[in-house]
Amino acid sequence: MQVSPYEQHFQSSEKVRDFVIGMSDGLTVPFALAAGLSGAVDQTSIIITAGLAEIAAGSIAMGLGGYLAGRTEIEHYDSEERREYEEIEKLHEVEIKETKEIFAEYGLTPELQETIAREMAKNPKKWVDFMMRFELGLERPDKNRALQSAIVIGISYVIGGLIPLSAYFFTATATDGLIYSSIITFICLIAFGIIKSKLTGQPLFKGAARVTLTGALAAGAAFVLAKLIGA
Repeated sequence: MQVSPYEQHFQSSEKVRDFVIGMSDGLTVPFALAAGLSGAVDQTSIIITAGLAEIAAGSIAMGLGGYLAGRTEIEHYDSEERREYEEIEKLHEVEIKETKEIFAEYGLTPELQETIAREMAKNPKKWVDFMMRFELGLERPDKNRALQSAIVIGISYVIGGLIPLSAYFFTATATDGLIYSSIITFICLIAFGIIKSKLTGQPLFKGAARVTLTGALAAGAAFVLAKLIGA
């Protein structure tokens, strides 16, 4: 069997994370809201209206949160990068010492540490990139990351939210809507949990059970609370 000389690595972890955030909240929050309203009213039109309003507001809020998080990551990296450039200029020998300490952790001899650190110092950009990654543990974020994150989270939230709400479009009473919504949502939660676990390398059963249990607890709590308030 011929082995490929290139290693295969998963390259879209950030987009998967955004999708997971949006979809998991989209499946659970509108479902919990619809379940809670089903315990208080019997008109599906009210539940549909409230559900669509929540999906619209939730997707905007979640997308905005993803955008702000992405911008914060970019701004933090840029700030640390500027500080690192100042340090290699004003605290040159201190940075040389810190560079040598990094190589020492990998078992290089003092002579090699000195040689490599001095050679690296000849290229400030490469030196700063190295220190950002190995001293501060920061990877350069994509400049388009914030907008992409907002779009992925927002769209996945809408998709996830419409799934549990869709049952109420085709049922006459809230009780029937809740039954079908529960069945549809739990099937989707299980499937989503399996897909999420497969993409992130987690045990399939554990991932599916965790996602499904979260949705069930959220919906159950909302339903019981609405019943208590109505009583």
